Amino acid sequence: MSEKKAYAIEIENLTKSYGKHRGVDAVSLQVEAGDIFGFLGPNGAGKSTTIRSMLGMLRFQEGKIRLLGLDAQKQQKEILRQVGYMPSEAMFYPSMKVREVIRFAADARGMDCRVEAERLCERLAVDRDKKIEELSLGNRKKVSIVCAMQHRPKLLILDEPTSGLDPLMQEAFFSLIQEANKEGSTCFLSSHVLPEVRRYCRNVAFIKEGKLICVDAVENLTKSGLRRVKVREGGQEREFVYTGEMKALIHQLGGMELEDVLIEEPSLEELFMHYYERE
Repeated sequence: MSEKKAYAIEIENLTKSYGKHRGVDAVSLQVEAGDIFGFLGPNGAGKSTTIRSMLGMLRFQEGKIRLLGLDAQKQQKEILRQVGYMPSEAMFYPSMKVREVIRFAADARGMDCRVEAERLCERLAVDRDKKIEELSLGNRKKVSIVCAMQHRPKLLILDEPTSGLDPLMQEAFFSLIQEANKEGSTCFLSSHVLPEVRRYCRNVAFIKEGKLICVDAVENLTKSGLRRVKVREGGQEREFVYTGEMKALIHQLGGMELEDVLIEEPSLEELFMHYYERE
């Protein structure tokens, strides 16, 4: 007899509209406990609307949401104790010092998080004596990471977490995510950056214009063989999307008098189109 799967996130038929404006339409999604799950889509696709609905920050017209087995509408207080949330834009009281903001976030949950907060601040090189108004976007992001992770939540919900972080801090951030995951945390990562989702997530969902396009394992993305190719020949540049064998592409390019060539990962739109055609 097969063991029943445990889900950290269960979304059923979520529908949220803003008058005539699109929000999300009949989104259904399950995320297994212990997963690092990528929620991928271009800006304005409905990622933040879905996340805010999950956390009880938005009233939605239709659907059901359960986080860690708890009803998102009826048990919001208990959910917020067990969930770490990092919004896409870190908003804090500008006159407060960093250490005050971090302590305030812990006190809001009624928890003593000083040891873990100190560890996170050291890993991310957070200056706790500066005021929020003195910080760059990247440094405010780091404070937001500490606030989201210091209580060692069972579920991490991260909305565009790496925007504003330099490459070194992005590496440090994902190291922390992987460590939390090894300790049992489920991570739900919203992003429009395809390479970081490919590198760190196990499963991924695509959302576009408020509708869920597909849910798949990340390893299946790389199997698509989809690549964007840019070539310059005879002073002329052209660009195309290639989906075949890499060996055949190299053979084809070898027969051209090329001045330059670039082979890179596809854009989100190209990947979406690939999934549309496959379906």
